Amino acid sequence: MSVPPWRWPARVRIGLAAAVSATAGLLWAGTGGGDFWPRWVWFGLATVLAADQLLRWVLRVPPGRRRWLALDGVLCALIATDDVAIWALSGGGVFWPVFTFLALSMVLGTHAFLVSRHPDDRERALAERVDTLTRTRRGAVESQVAELKRVERDLHDGAQARLVSLGLTLGMAQDLIHRDPDAAAELLGEARSTAGSALEDLRTVMHSIQPPVLADRGLADAVRALALDLPLPVTITGDPPPDITAAVQTAGYFAIAECLANTVKHSQATAASVTYVTGPQALRVEVADNGVGGAVVAPGRGLHGIVQRLATLDGQLDVDSPAGGPTRVIITVSV
Repeated sequence: MSVPPWRWPARVRIGLAAAVSATAGLLWAGTGGGDFWPRWVWFGLATVLAADQLLRWVLRVPPGRRRWLALDGVLCALIATDDVAIWALSGGGVFWPVFTFLALSMVLGTHAFLVSRHPDDRERALAERVDTLTRTRRGAVESQVAELKRVERDLHDGAQARLVSLGLTLGMAQDLIHRDPDAAAELLGEARSTAGSALEDLRTVMHSIQPPVLADRGLADAVRALALDLPLPVTITGDPPPDITAAVQTAGYFAIAECLANTVKHSQATAASVTYVTGPQALRVEVADNGVGGAVVAPGRGLHGIVQRLATLDGQLDVDSPAGGPTRVIITVSV
C-alpha cells in the first residue's frame, strides 16, 4: 500500500528536494549555463517544504479559533517571505513587497482582534475555570485563617483557662497539704473536676475539626449519630457513594451539620430529612425540613461558610427556601 507524500518522513522529503535541486543545477551547467534558472526551482521547493512544516505546526495547535489564527499567520508569513524572495531573485529594484506587508498586516491584525474579542468556547471555559480557582483558593485561605482563629479562641477561652485554673488549684493544695489536709483534699477534688472540664473542652475543639465517628465509621454513620442528638426527628434515606475521599466526607458532613443546625435554630420545623441522591462522580445530598422557610446564603452566615468550604472541592450549595417553607438544600461535591 503506497504512502501519500505528505506522510513521508521529513528526511525523505528533504532528501528528495535536495536531489531535484542538484539535478536542476547539473542540467543548467550541462546546457551551457546562461541565466541561472535553477534558482526558481530551488525557490519553489523551499516554499513547498516551508509550507509543509508550517502546516504541520498549525495542526498541533488545539482546534478552535486559535488554530485558524495560527493558519492565517502562517499563510501571511509565507506569502510575505515569498514576495521578498521573488523581489530579490528578480533583480531587486523598487521594494514593492511593502504593499503586500501592509495588506497582510491589516488582515492578520483584524483576525487577531476578532479572536481576542470573541474567544471560543474552550477558551471561555478555561477563563471561567481560572476565575473559579482563583476565587475558591482565596476563599479556602480565608476559611482556613478563620478556622485557625476559632480554634485558637476556643482553646484560649476554654481548655487553656481551665488548665491555668487547675495549676493554681494544685499549687494551693500543695501549700495546704500539711497544714490543712481537709482543705487540700477539697482543692484536689476541684482540680479533678477542672481537669475533666478541660478534657471535655479539648474534645469539643477536636470534634469541630474532625468528628471521631466520621474518621472511624464514615459519613453515613457520622450523619446518623448527628441526627440522634437533635431535638426533632430526622429521616435518613440512602447512603453516600462508597470510597469517597476524607476531604469530601468532611466537607459533606459539616455542610449537612450546618443545614440541620439551621433547621433546629431558625426553621421552627417539626421534622427534617437527609437524602443521598445517586449521581455519577459526585456526592449529592438533599437536606429538607417542613419549617417556615426563608433560608438564604449571605455573608457572615453559616451557609455562606459552607459555600466557601464546598467551592474548594468544586462543590456547590443550592438553597430552595420560599417564605412559608418548606426548605430544601442540595449539597453537591465532586468525588
